[in-house]
Amino acid sequence: MNTRHHSIAIVGAGLGGLTLARVLHVHGIPATVYEADPSEKSRTQGGQLDIHEDDGQRALADAGLTDEFRAIIHEGAEAARVLDRHGKLLHDEPDDGAARRPEVLRGDLRRILLDSLPDRTVRWGRKVAGVRSLGDGRHELTFADGSTVTSGLVVGADGAWSKVRPLLSDARPEYIGTTFIETYLYDVDERHSATAKTVGVGAMYALTPGKGIIAHREAGDILHTYVELNRPAEWIAGIDFTDAAAATARIAAEFDGWAPELTALITDGETAPVARMLHTLPDGHRWDRVPGVTLLGDAAHLMPPSGDGANLAMFDGAELARAIAAHPDDVEAALAAYEEALFPRSEAFYADAHETLDLCLGERAPYGLIDLFRG
Repeated sequence: MNTRHHSIAIVGAGLGGLTLARVLHVHGIPATVYEADPSEKSRTQGGQLDIHEDDGQRALADAGLTDEFRAIIHEGAEAARVLDRHGKLLHDEPDDGAARRPEVLRGDLRRILLDSLPDRTVRWGRKVAGVRSLGDGRHELTFADGSTVTSGLVVGADGAWSKVRPLLSDARPEYIGTTFIETYLYDVDERHSATAKTVGVGAMYALTPGKGIIAHREAGDILHTYVELNRPAEWIAGIDFTDAAAATARIAAEFDGWAPELTALITDGETAPVARMLHTLPDGHRWDRVPGVTLLGDAAHLMPPSGDGANLAMFDGAELARAIAAHPDDVEAALAAYEEALFPRSEAFYADAHETLDLCLGERAPYGLIDLFRG
């Protein structure tokens, strides 16, 4: 078996792993990223992200990509409105142009990170099947095809179901009782004008306790919808999502009596509905220092979606790269410094994430979210 050695192996070519690779490159430090996807374009990368001043934008500045980032901003998309189930407008917040949390497509953001890296930094079609310690801080990665590489530093940037995490922690993601069902509408101003008008130019939240519909207008005349439901895993498992029409009808039935311009986001969906069950790691997840390995992003601190996940992953990547650059001859000192800051930083966001989900679907919905916007 032909085993190769790379001094820094990053598992996962998401935003966090790519930011780490880019900031390392800025500091003249090579790294190799292993990604299971066969190519950059093998699947869509999700919807819009709001990129925050304090973390995501700082990470992009460390990466030297601020100008490229500004070029992909969806102008006006910071606008937000909250409606009741009948379509009545309860709160309307325009985009003030301050760009504190500008919106960009995840795929566009990933593209500028990929374009900033040297050729062959990302190795596509390299699905990690397992990682084992070789001692002295070295590890061997085994891929699905049976090939292996060794590394002096392995970084798990491989998300919720990380293959690297078991080297550090026994924690596993657990379902929190909420599922988002994703769908899209296209050419909305022409073909779905009433719904497009209801959603507006940015984000729209139509919420009640236990369920809601959230939609974002994306560049290209697209509405990207997440239907949010507090339901047990067994209820979700009882829906056959391979039968798109039946699944759509089952989900739409949960919103009987809602305004038709809202339910059209479900019933007129032009893609098959996709259920995304929300899992989290234990609040304040941390681990003891293990030589030669660490985590970032969802692999380290999977929490409910609140707009912070991508920002934290990029910031983790930039901070880890900076720590490595500050300790070029002492990987363990770099990892210790990175994790010392990572754990309290992540822990502070867990409570905010749970609170945001409760504001959207808890007993005070939608008025808790309105108070947050006004606050």
